[in-house]
Formats: sequence, C-alpha cells, structure tokens
Amino acid sequence: MFRQIKMKLFSAAKRVLPMRSLVELRKREDGLAAVEFAMVAAPFLALMFAIIETCFIFFAGQTLENATADASRLILTGQAQTQGFSQTQFKQAVCARVFAMFDCQNKLIVDVRTSASFGSTDMTKPINAQGNLQNNQVYQPGNAGDIVVVRVMYAWPVYVSLLGVSTSLSDMAGSKRLLLATAAFRNEPYQ
Repeated sequence: MFRQIKMKLFSAAKRVLPMRSLVELRKREDGLAAVEFAMVAAPFLALMFAIIETCFIFFAGQTLENATADASRLILTGQAQTQGFSQTQFKQAVCARVFAMFDCQNKLIVDVRTSASFGSTDMTKPINAQGNLQNNQVYQPGNAGDIVVVRVMYAWPVYVSLLGVSTSLSDMAGSKRLLLATAAFRNEPYQ
C-alpha cells in the first residue's frame, strides 16, 4: 500500500513538473539580450544605411565639384575655344575626370553660359515645380575676358527610404538628389 501511494505521488509530481518549468522559464533572463537586439536592430540598421548613403552623396558631390573645376580650366585658359570644343566634347572632358561613379554619358548635364557680371548670374537650381530637372542647357564658352559660369548637374538616386530619411536627402521627384557643381570665372586673355 505504501508503494501505491508513493507511485501516485510520483505521477502527480510528473504532471506538476511541466507547469513548474514554464513558470521558471518565464523568470529566466537568458534570451533578454536577443529580444532587446531584435527591437533595436531595424532602427539601428536604417540609421547606418542612411549614414552610408549620406557619405556617398557627399563624396559624389565632391567628385563632381573637382571634375567641374578641372574641366573648366579648358575654357578658362581658352583651350576649349581654340580647339573648337563642342558641348559633347566638353562633357567628355568632365566625364574623363569623374570615373565610374556616374552614368556620365546618359545622365550628366553640362551647362556653360556667359554672363554680363558675376552678380547677374542665375544660380538657382534648375528644378521645376514638379521636382523634375529642367533640361535647358546651353554651351557658350565665351571669348577672352568674358565671364563664364559652368554648371554640371547629375540626378543622384536616393535608395534609403526608411524612417523618412529619403525625404530629407532628396530634393527632386522620384527620390533623387540634384548634385550641382558650379565654376564661375573670367576667361584669361588667350590668343
């Protein structure tokens, strides 16, 4: 009889044991770090990608500025005028200094204009009310002593759109940012 009572208690303990394990499991904190990381991972990754994309945009803008300054020296010194550069040839001179960051042949826009004075040059972004780039570029490298404004434009795509980041990085329709490099100078007296 004692043996039967002992068996009944043992089987009752088996039924209570799983319930007791669940209570103990709920009190354990072993997986807490994994749960906290899962909650923080999405905003953290969004912030990291936004920082990386912002760095790419600044690097691309600086690359475009350097290429514009270097290529503009062809107009400044009169080499482009004496060699009869067309707008396409000047664009190729800019593209030769940009390397592989841009789709230079299809999306780069070059605008070269003469101006009466440095104060009268139009320096506004050529973006219309719909957020599209106005494609009204001209190529006027001018003569010796003329004031020339060279503007090179590129619509850079913005990919990170998490947490509203793309709205702060893009200034054009279609989640794009206008990279605009400008060089204003007076042509040297060349012969």
